[in-house]
Amino acid sequence: MESIKGLVRTRYCGAFRPEHIGERAVVFGWVQRMRNLGGLIFVDLRDRTGIVQCTFDEAIHKELFDRAFTVRSEFVLAVTGTVRSRGEAAINDKLPTGGVEILADELRILSKANTTPFEIVEDSDVNDVLRLKYRYLDLRRPDMQRTIALRHRIAKIARDYYDENGFFEIETPILTKSTPEGARDYLVPSRVHPGKFYALPQSPQQYKQLLMVAGFDRYMQITRCFRDEDLRADRQPEFTQIDLEMSFVDVEDVLAVNEGFIARLFREIHGIELQTPFMRMPYAEAMERFGSDKPDLRFGYELKDISDIVKNTEFKVFSGAIEAGGSVRLINVKEGGAKFKRKEIDALGEFVKTYRAKGLAWMKFTAGEMTSSFAKFLSEAEIAKIREAADAGENDLIFVVADAKDDIVFAALGALRCECARRMDAIAKDDYKILWVTDFPLLEFDEEENRYVAKHHPFTSPRDEDLALLDTHPEQVCAKAYDIVINGSEAGGGSIRIHDSEVQKKMFEVLGFTEERAQEQFGHMIEAFSYGAPPHGGLAFGLDRLVMLLSGRDSIRDVIAFPKVQNASELMMASPDGVDEAQLHDLHIALDLPEEK
Repeated sequence: MESIKGLVRTRYCGAFRPEHIGERAVVFGWVQRMRNLGGLIFVDLRDRTGIVQCTFDEAIHKELFDRAFTVRSEFVLAVTGTVRSRGEAAINDKLPTGGVEILADELRILSKANTTPFEIVEDSDVNDVLRLKYRYLDLRRPDMQRTIALRHRIAKIARDYYDENGFFEIETPILTKSTPEGARDYLVPSRVHPGKFYALPQSPQQYKQLLMVAGFDRYMQITRCFRDEDLRADRQPEFTQIDLEMSFVDVEDVLAVNEGFIARLFREIHGIELQTPFMRMPYAEAMERFGSDKPDLRFGYELKDISDIVKNTEFKVFSGAIEAGGSVRLINVKEGGAKFKRKEIDALGEFVKTYRAKGLAWMKFTAGEMTSSFAKFLSEAEIAKIREAADAGENDLIFVVADAKDDIVFAALGALRCECARRMDAIAKDDYKILWVTDFPLLEFDEEENRYVAKHHPFTSPRDEDLALLDTHPEQVCAKAYDIVINGSEAGGGSIRIHDSEVQKKMFEVLGFTEERAQEQFGHMIEAFSYGAPPHGGLAFGLDRLVMLLSGRDSIRDVIAFPKVQNASELMMASPDGVDEAQLHDLHIALDLPEEK
C-alpha cells in the first residue's frame, strides 16, 4: 500500500463549494461508490464531513484512469487535483458539495477493503446484532458520524457553560469502595490486597460532596459511571454523566443554573429559545395525572381516578381492589381511539400485564353506541358517571385498570398512555416539553427487606418542614429532590444533600443502619462532615440521554460509540471473556462455576 508522504489535506471532503473552484485540492477518505461511464470514472470519496466527487478522465490521464478502475467500495484513498464546476446539468442538489468536483491528477490507494458485511449508507436498516458486531463499520455511516459529532458538541457546550458559571472540572477516582447506593456494584479484585475489592463508581456522589467539604464550591465533571443492572433502551452498564455539585445553595439555585444550561443547549443545537423557568410539578401530581414520575406532556390521555364512582359496584374487580386499599383509574384515548380493533385491545391487555396489572377493562363509543368489556356489570348511573369523569365523546376509547396497589395502577396506565399515543401517532416529534418533577418521597418501603430504603440515596435532604415526620411517619417525608424530564425521559436528577450530622445520623437510623454499620460503610463521610460542611446540593445529567433526545434517537445505544447489548456483552470484542489461570492466581481467585447442562 502507498503512503501519504508529501501530502497534506487541504479541506475535508464535505467542505468544497463553488467558491473553491480553481483551488488545488488534496483529500483523504473512503470510497462510497465508483461509477464507470466509459471515458470517465467518478469516485465518491467520503470522510466524516461528507462526500466529494473525484473525476478521472481517460482522455487527460489514461494511466490514472486505469488505476481508478481498480478502486472498490471502502478502499481508502488519497486524491489530488483541481476543484472545478460540475456544470449546470450535472449539479447534485442532494449534496452540499454537489456543484463541484475534483478533477484528479494523482491517486494513491492507501488501503484496500474486503466487501463489508453491510453497505455503509445513511439510516441503514441492518439488524442491531450485525451493526454492533462490526461497530467500527457502523460508525462510518453518515448519520452515526453526525450523532457522535453532536455528542462532542454537547460535551463542549457543557464544559464552556459551567466554566463560565464558576465551576471547576475535577476528576474523581474510578477505583473506589463498594457502598450501598441502590444498584449492584461492579467489583475489581485487588492483587496487592488479597481478598479485597475495589468498586467501580455508580456515580461520584460521595466524592463530589467531599469536594464541597474541601471548599471548592462549584464542581463539574463529565464522568463515567457503572451499574451492574438489567439493561433497557435508555440504560447501559457503563454510561456518562455531566456531574455537578454546588455549595451554599437551595433547590431554586440548583434549578436556575441548570435551566440555563438546558436553554443554552437547545439554543446552540436546535436554534430553539426555551422559556425559563421551566414548569414544576410535584411527584404526587405527576403520578396522579400521568402515572409516571417522568411524564410526557406532548399529549393528553391523563389518568382519572374513578374509585369513588365504582367503590360500591357489584363488579368485584373494581370494588374489591378499592376494599383492599387500591384504586380504579382510567385513561381516555380521545379523538379516534375507538378505531382500535378487538385484537389490538387484547394485545394492550397483555401489554399492561408486563406492568403486573391483572387485566385491562375498556369502553368505546362509536356511531352513537357504546360497547364495553365491563358495562354489563355496572348500573346505568355508574356508566354515565364514568363517561362524564373521562370526558368521553364519539370515537373515544376508555381503558380502566384496577388493583389493590396504586403503584401497579400507575405503572400500567402510565405505560399504556405512552403506548397508545405512539400507536395513535399523537406525539409531535419536533416538540419539546420540559419540566422539573419535585418533592419526591424521601423513602420507600422494601417489602423483601422489610425496611425503608432511600428513594435516591442516603445523603438526600428531607424538606425542612418534614423533618419532624422522620420519627413518626417516615413514609410521608418528602425530599429536596428534583428530576428534569424532557419528553417523558429523565434527562437528569439530583437533590439538596444533608449537611447536618444529626440529620444524617437520623437518616441512617430510619434506613436501618446500626451505628457500627454506618461507620463501616460511610465513616469517611461522617468524619469529613464533622469538620464543617456547607449546605450543598447538585445534579447529574445523563449525557447519553441528552444526546439521544437532541438527536431524535430512540435508544442511548445509538449515541454511544461502543455500547453493550441486552445481556451486558459487547459483540465487537466479545466481552466479557475468560482469563487465563495465571491471572486468576495472581488475584487469589478460584472459580466455582455451575456445571453446564
